[in-house]
Amino acid sequence: MILFACALITAGTLFYIFYMPGEVYSGGEKTRLSYLQERKDAVYENLRDLNFEYKAGKVPDVDYQTMKASLEDEAAALLAEMARLEQPAVRNTIRS
Repeated sequence: MILFACALITAGTLFYIFYMPGEVYSGGEKTRLSYLQERKDAVYENLRDLNFEYKAGKVPDVDYQTMKASLEDEAAALLAEMARLEQPAVRNTIRS
């Protein structure tokens, strides 16, 4: 009886682990613009965290300035690329 229960649990576990459904939902298609938006949100969050850590005295001034400049440069690059990608959409809307 115990051996049968163990075999049944093992078979159920293996079926659960290795069974691949016929159709997998992978979510919506990501665009470059949505990726950039997510990345921008992450950079802004990192800037907020860095500022908090600096004010708490956990980050030295030199490191703070270096990391802040790096994050701000990345944010500026992301915003510039987002503006460039949104530009054709605005032009097409104006022409219509």
